[in-house]
Amino acid sequence: MKALLAFAHAIDWINDRFATVAQWAVVLSCLISCLNAVVRYVLNTSSNGWLEIQWYLFATCVMLGAAQVLRVNEHVRVDVFYGQLSSRKKVWIDLLGLVFFLLPAMLTMLYFSAPLFWKMAVSGEMSSNAGGLIRWPAMLMLPLGFSCVLLQGLAEIIKRWGWLTHRYEMDIHYERPLQ
Repeated sequence: MKALLAFAHAIDWINDRFATVAQWAVVLSCLISCLNAVVRYVLNTSSNGWLEIQWYLFATCVMLGAAQVLRVNEHVRVDVFYGQLSSRKKVWIDLLGLVFFLLPAMLTMLYFSAPLFWKMAVSGEMSSNAGGLIRWPAMLMLPLGFSCVLLQGLAEIIKRWGWLTHRYEMDIHYERPLQ
């Protein structure tokens, strides 16, 4: 179990680094958006490339930030009944959801997105907009982001199983104290 927990913590560390990239992508996207608006209205000029780089940065933010949202347990869930359950039952629900929904969904998304990225990278596909950018950097965010969420899902499974078997103490961000 110690080796699995070390693996889970390594995944946490990697996704922390990607989360930092996602944070900077938000900042850069906002700055570029602001500068693009100023240039457009003050100098009466613009470029589709500046608009596209904002989309690319937003894709970076969403796809690289998703694993971190899962890691800190801030993802969206339906809390109608879940909020009333004991911590042990919540962990079981999380575990089953991760195994039967998150992992298969991420594997499916990887299966479909990786070939699209590869096709664009090999062909050097460009945006059809005047002044547009190459597309593969944005498409790279799909398989990279899905891989990060898949790995974080594995890490969360390991940590929750460790908690259930009393081999790992964790703050699982639930309203009530751990039982």
